[in-house]
Amino acid sequence: MVNKHYQQEGVTGKNIVLVGNPNVGKSVFFNYLTGRYTDVANFPGTTTNVICGRCGQDAVTDTPGIYGVSSFNEEEKIARDIVLHGDILVNIVDAVHLERDLFLTQQLIDTGLPVLVVLNMMDEAQQQGIKIDIRVLSELLGVPVIATVAVEGKGMDQLKEAICRARAGRRLPPVQEKMAGLPADIPDPEKLLILEGDPVVSARHGMAPGGDRELIYGARRRWVNELVAMSVKETSRKEVWSTVLSRWMIQPLTGIPLLILTLWALYQLVGVFVAQTVVGFTEEILMGQYFQPAVKALVGRMVAPESAFNQILVGNFGVITMTVTYLLGLLFPLVLGFNLVLALLEDSGYLPRIATLLDRVLTSFGLNGQAVIPLVLGFGCVTMALMSTRLLGSERERRIATIILALTVPCSAQLAIIATMLAGLGPGYAIVYGLIIVSVFMAGGLLLNRFVSGQSTSLWIDLPPLRLPKPGNVLKKSWMKSYEFITEAAPLFALGALCLGLLEVSGALNAIENALVPLTVNWLGLPKEAAGGFIMGVIRREFGTASLFSFPMSDVQKMVALTTITLFVPCIASAMVIYKERGWKEGTAIWLGIMMVAFFIGGLINQLLNLFTTTLPAASPLTMLAGVIILGLAFLLGIHWLKPAK
Repeated sequence: MVNKHYQQEGVTGKNIVLVGNPNVGKSVFFNYLTGRYTDVANFPGTTTNVICGRCGQDAVTDTPGIYGVSSFNEEEKIARDIVLHGDILVNIVDAVHLERDLFLTQQLIDTGLPVLVVLNMMDEAQQQGIKIDIRVLSELLGVPVIATVAVEGKGMDQLKEAICRARAGRRLPPVQEKMAGLPADIPDPEKLLILEGDPVVSARHGMAPGGDRELIYGARRRWVNELVAMSVKETSRKEVWSTVLSRWMIQPLTGIPLLILTLWALYQLVGVFVAQTVVGFTEEILMGQYFQPAVKALVGRMVAPESAFNQILVGNFGVITMTVTYLLGLLFPLVLGFNLVLALLEDSGYLPRIATLLDRVLTSFGLNGQAVIPLVLGFGCVTMALMSTRLLGSERERRIATIILALTVPCSAQLAIIATMLAGLGPGYAIVYGLIIVSVFMAGGLLLNRFVSGQSTSLWIDLPPLRLPKPGNVLKKSWMKSYEFITEAAPLFALGALCLGLLEVSGALNAIENALVPLTVNWLGLPKEAAGGFIMGVIRREFGTASLFSFPMSDVQKMVALTTITLFVPCIASAMVIYKERGWKEGTAIWLGIMMVAFFIGGLINQLLNLFTTTLPAASPLTMLAGVIILGLAFLLGIHWLKPAK
């Protein structure tokens, strides 16, 4: 486990484990102790992976947010195994929610391991009139307790010294009594879990799970209530602005307008300012007027301009020109802008409230509000979102979410390019495009809910407090995510450009384009060169999207191309995750099915627009198409509601 990993690297110190409920700030403490950046957010699901680092000679492990050490879900199983191999447990507690968080604290103390309790977010507790007597709380628990405001660095200077003072605390009398009846060769932490009925730990020792969970949990809850009563000397909770706003965000009457207003503001920032103004400067001026001419001239001095090698380096699909222009001139500012927006939503605590608001809607698709986690993460990276479907409560939900993600959710890089193209087409095309994607999302969800077997689960999600995002954290997170994207995507983009360049100079690209004419030209109504974009879309969807617009097309063709490439199969990395999570048989069925749906929808849109243009030339084809989409979706919704699935 963790200790073994660090022993292999020569680390002989202690194994420090950070443990706490979701959204208490563990990642900030991990970053402080190790000097390593990690994803810091108030969005459940962002710290699912286990992260390890070093603090001097000690190993530091950050765990997923949990409410207890047990086997109730994947996060608790991971945290359980890490805690069992820990030497010191640093328990991060939300000072505003002591009644909730101290339950886990007492369970950690009952393991018998050395514990340090860190009361974080003390500023928010004070704002709400909560005064905590830290000395009394420390005496009652039997372990050291310190107070911090981690995001502002307050109290962090005493953290490392306090870790050295961590010690075993006061076990509950029923726990102490029950442990005495178990074999002495079983470690105390595992004795506790056996008593609480953990099947995995019990099986390790050839024992049946204990039946004392209710007894221990009841005693622990009563003791925590007493702890709060004795250590919180004065409580006068104030209804601050965040409480009122939080209530508005989860009520449909006020939450939906707030969500629409938020999405409009995000579109103005990313889709208008970044996609048009910033990208217009970086791509057209920096890259188009300065970088590309300079590189072509430099390469032209060393390689004959008419040679195949020159075409591969700086031609239409040049490894140098196309890769650098798309990565730095187009994608980097767009991805940075999107990650900035996502970081603001995460750190403010708004995303879990969106999950609560949309729970009823997602229930119609066989999901619950927690599916917002992978869906929103998908707009950052579909590959990451597909892995986060493990958070969903049933196999049925994971299957539905995987298909919807792979079919209808574009990643940040692709979405950024789409926003740029739609901004150039105008609001009419943007509205129709949005209607198409939303309709496919809803129709797919309704159909999957009807035909996918199994049972879905109810929503259980933690609502962190609303707070103003910290500029430093938002900027650091946005930059790191964008930098990681560029470093990961650069070799794939270069490889894609090389493949296209080789296909072009060898004539194979033209042969493929000719072979796909019945699909791309006759059915989709696109130039035959569009086949190259779809080929590259298999490698990276954003690369394929960008490639589709490297040759002239009409506005209608651009919208058909955007629709098709949005619904097109996910990139290789996402496809590999689908295969890993769903298996080769089901993964292949999903992959082929998505490709067929994408080409069918794209071709259907093209045929309908041509039909409306030919038969009703006086009417607006876009308006008629929008009407057909809305009527079709209304019909499907009517069938769903009038005849619910059994």
